[in-house]
Amino acid sequence: MAAEIRTFTCLNDNFGYLIHDVETKATASIDAPEAGPIIKALEREGWQLTDILITHHHGDHVGGVAELKQKFNCRVVAPHDKTTKIANVDLRVANGDVVKVGTLLGRVLETPGHTLDHVSYVFDTEKTLFAADTLFSIGCGRVFEGTYPMMWDSLLKLRALPDDFKLYCGHEYTASNVKFALTVDPDNAALQARAAEVARLRAENKPTIPSLLGDEKRANVFLRADEPAVAARLHMKGADAAAVFGELRERKNKS
Repeated sequence: MAAEIRTFTCLNDNFGYLIHDVETKATASIDAPEAGPIIKALEREGWQLTDILITHHHGDHVGGVAELKQKFNCRVVAPHDKTTKIANVDLRVANGDVVKVGTLLGRVLETPGHTLDHVSYVFDTEKTLFAADTLFSIGCGRVFEGTYPMMWDSLLKLRALPDDFKLYCGHEYTASNVKFALTVDPDNAALQARAAEVARLRAENKPTIPSLLGDEKRANVFLRADEPAVAARLHMKGADAAAVFGELRERKNKS
């Protein structure tokens, strides 16, 4: 039986996600920005929280862990880097590890750059990627702790996943990302189509997530830093892809 996924808003622009195993009734929250909206979503569905799968240590992704742990006695899964301050951790995971949520299998990909401890969770059977703050729709996360080559390598890991996988990211930043991307890649038909779709969804107060990875590969300029046309638009013809990516990210930072 297929997994059920619920998407809702936490804090100002964070996404909250629940993934539910219909067979065993196990339910995981991907990160825990704040407890209240997660508890409300669980109550609405009649689900019990069994797991929290943490992607990285930033406060807007772990702020609700302690309250949820106390209320549900759920298992808290976190990146293996123990130097980061994440409380109540029961299981540490690293690249290639598999986390079971009932019968659902979440494969761990280390995707550092935004933070050094960042991981993404891939549910292959469900064709689902939870990328948190590494990859956004039409964007990517700021590089706070890593380097641009490190972040580019992480994006390549995610880009290698199949086109029909759905991307679930950490924040509703898509409209802002589209605005920036059009300054770099204005003639991209896939980006133009996504821009129109995002404008419609936001006007209807609907989330822009999930998106298909195949669409992201065509429209997200941050995933295309190794394309000569992108380098040419930045006047960086022949430059290393990681350098092109770094320039894109620097421009986005200032936009």
